[in-house]
Amino acid sequence: MVRIYNTITRRKEDFKPLEEGKVSMYVCGPTVYNYIHIGNARPAIAFDTVRRYLEYKGYEVKYVSNFTDVDDKLIKASKELGETVPEIAERFIEAFFEDTGALNVKKADVHPRVMDHMPDIVEFIKVLIDKGHAYESAGDVYFKTRSFDGYGKLSQQSVDDLKVGARIDAGEKKQDPLDFALWKEAKDGEINWESPWGNGRPGWHIECSVMAREHLGDTIDIHAGGQDLTFPHHENEIAQSECMTDETFANYWMHNGYINIDNTKMSKSLGNFILVHDIIKEIEPNVLRYFMISVHYRNPINYNRELVDAARNSLMRIQDSYHQAAERAEKAVGTEADEKVLLAIDDNLKQFEAFMDDDFNTANAITAWHELTGELNKYLRQPSTSKEVLQKFMKVFETYSEILGVSLDRKELLLDEEIETLIEEREAARKNKDFARADEIRDSLKAEGIVLEDTKDGVRFKRG
Repeated sequence: MVRIYNTITRRKEDFKPLEEGKVSMYVCGPTVYNYIHIGNARPAIAFDTVRRYLEYKGYEVKYVSNFTDVDDKLIKASKELGETVPEIAERFIEAFFEDTGALNVKKADVHPRVMDHMPDIVEFIKVLIDKGHAYESAGDVYFKTRSFDGYGKLSQQSVDDLKVGARIDAGEKKQDPLDFALWKEAKDGEINWESPWGNGRPGWHIECSVMAREHLGDTIDIHAGGQDLTFPHHENEIAQSECMTDETFANYWMHNGYINIDNTKMSKSLGNFILVHDIIKEIEPNVLRYFMISVHYRNPINYNRELVDAARNSLMRIQDSYHQAAERAEKAVGTEADEKVLLAIDDNLKQFEAFMDDDFNTANAITAWHELTGELNKYLRQPSTSKEVLQKFMKVFETYSEILGVSLDRKELLLDEEIETLIEEREAARKNKDFARADEIRDSLKAEGIVLEDTKDGVRFKRG
């Protein structure tokens, strides 16, 4: 039985989908005004892994993840770049697929875009107005937050607590500081659409409520996203959706933890804002994915190069053992299978599944994978090995690889003789005072995980 930590109840619950054998899942996607940053990559990887495991368990998963292709950030970028909002959105949607594809994130079954759902959004807002949960004010439309008795149940805040510090900003036309925009009147030169309240565009929160309903129905099984979306975005989604349909919006709410950069919160103002587009030029995407799932999705994760390098070495141990098993399996003869080893493999698979059943604990699941790697290495040291046993090890490795989305393919490693040749070239460059070339060779070896050591017998190397 899969158990999920439900943000709205603050406890783990047995997962019981609305329809047996099927799962409806909505994950909030990015605003496509730039390349995605590492914070965007975490939910993409985390909930892709959740989807993979649910599919492994036999569920038919309908996975929907949206693109916000019109909002203030896109309009600002449009003015700065001299391009239309649709042109910018299209370019960065393509970039999103390139970056997440490199991270082995499967495409959603549906990637809805706000611009394609304007009639649905307008109709949704009209129903809220008719039911007394929203009002028009000089071209804007606002949701009456106090009209929904359950407001604050996801973030576990009361309306009285929220009203402290709430305010009406300049240019806003709302009746209550807690109300939020469903529709915004168009400003001069801005992209806009027709509506009963005048030309304008939707507020941010309404889009996900509309697209989730259009593609998954009034009530969905799982709604997921980053922890930063809990309030106000997901809180507002619940309010407007449940007021519109009079049904529970989502039964399970999942939120991934924050990412810090060298123990500091990531932010543009601190200059530690890292784009995936840039990271994967330096770090193998497969390693980055492995690093991201090495921590439980609800826990914060600290990103730095030392930790990523450690993840790289950890993954290489798994890959190396798998390929050694594959090589031995090709040459193995009819040695009788060791039943104890076969049982140990089965037990490891059960342990892996138990960890994943427990709120998709990938950190512990990876520990189980390393324990299986240790069992395989011990078996490989035996003088004779069974093809049946080796193939079973390989099959389970491949199962873990598919569930976690981590490839077992090794990046081609430099051969020892190639490394020795480069070291000799580097020493010659240093003697000729060609320090630029010497540094270039050193850096290229370092990038391959090769550490140079000065000894009394000359320069030696070891793999990092």
